[in-house]
Amino acid sequence: MLSFSTHQRYFLFSQAADMRKGFNGLSGLVRKQVPQDLMSGDVFIFINKRRDKIKLLMWDSNGFAIWYKELEKGTFGGVESGKNTSVELVWSDLVMLLEGIEISSIKRRKRYQKVG
Repeated sequence: MLSFSTHQRYFLFSQAADMRKGFNGLSGLVRKQVPQDLMSGDVFIFINKRRDKIKLLMWDSNGFAIWYKELEKGTFGGVESGKNTSVELVWSDLVMLLEGIEISSIKRRKRYQKVG
């Protein structure tokens, strides 16, 4: 079952992805550009050039799973990436991205976070 939680890490690719890519094509992008283990349970996020389609790729205990969404109207927002090929997001950022909230305009208040 495909599910997302606060216990996972999320990596948004800063470059537009070809939405015709499937499991092999998307996992190849991850292998080339992100120094993360594909089978760790991390979620890799890809958005197309027009920013109206998004794919999420993750390893699900015995194989890859893809979650795919195409918007009828509007676009997905962006995230400042600098020169990085990917940006690490937290679960709440992913939810806001999917709901159409511009992440870069959000002001976060300080919260306690347990380290380690």
